[in-house]
Amino acid sequence: MEGIVNNVEVSIMEKRLAKYAKALGHPVRIQILNILNQQSCCFNGYLTEIIPFAKSTISQHLKSLKEAGLIQGEIMPPKIRYCLNKDSWEEAQQLFKNLFNSQKL
Repeated sequence: MEGIVNNVEVSIMEKRLAKYAKALGHPVRIQILNILNQQSCCFNGYLTEIIPFAKSTISQHLKSLKEAGLIQGEIMPPKIRYCLNKDSWEEAQQLFKNLFNSQKL
């Protein structure tokens, strides 16, 4: 299915790619994804130990990645455990690969 964005017809895949690209638009989010990709899961506190930003800043980046579907969080009081959403992560990689290998640019 396709849609209209600013009077331009776009495909569902283009919309999904744009959503992933927006979520990847900050170096801290890329750091978080790299950390999660190297291990099965981790807790929010672990990320704040590795990445030198305030907990609230890390939380905002985690929220953006979660809203894009790239990660998932499981509440384990008093902490939240974060993992990559494997399906979305694989889809994002494939969409970017297709974009970069496209001859239509």
